[in-house]
Amino acid sequence: MDPKTVIISLLIGYCFGMFLTADLVALRYTGHNASKIGTTGNPGMANIMANLGAKAGLIVLAGDLLKCAAAILIAWLIFRAPDRSDILFAGLGATLGHDFPAWRKFKGGKGVTCSCLALVWYSPLWGLISVIAGLLVVILTKYLCFGGIAIPVVFTILMAFQKNVPAVIVGVIHILLSVWCNRKSLRGIKDGTTKKDSPFAKRGNKKKEGTDEQ
Repeated sequence: MDPKTVIISLLIGYCFGMFLTADLVALRYTGHNASKIGTTGNPGMANIMANLGAKAGLIVLAGDLLKCAAAILIAWLIFRAPDRSDILFAGLGATLGHDFPAWRKFKGGKGVTCSCLALVWYSPLWGLISVIAGLLVVILTKYLCFGGIAIPVVFTILMAFQKNVPAVIVGVIHILLSVWCNRKSLRGIKDGTTKKDSPFAKRGNKKKEGTDEQ
């Protein structure tokens, strides 16, 4: 890995990641940013979809995918690194920017969308398998936080079998980020405040108390 490629790709990703689509959508629908939506104020797709409807949630999903894709594409156009480290670290930077946006006092979302796109773009086959595994975990447990953590865990294991050290390092960072950002939901499972949810549940315009937003 070239240190210059790693650092600049991270910075590009972080700058794009700080753009929180959920805040714009929440402002458009309610006149308030996402911090006023739902029980957690999480600027993510699931929170917006649960409280403002499917259309609003899909707009957030599209926006978060686009910002991560833009960061990765720009890093790739600049470096075109043979080891794809530009893609790997631009995606990580986008997740960091989404999770810890400087302009929002480092209080952001959970970065699941950015992480998924980054892992799939870096390794389409293994990334897609990881995302499918995460979805299956959500379907089986009905806890969104478990799915968000399972995705980078599966990816990291797959990369470890291939002895891809850079990808394993980045995968571990994604795991730690996911655990940290989902810590309240994980604690809530133990004390019963985190409610089970389904990724295919019908979403409406009302607040879901205890919803585990991504």
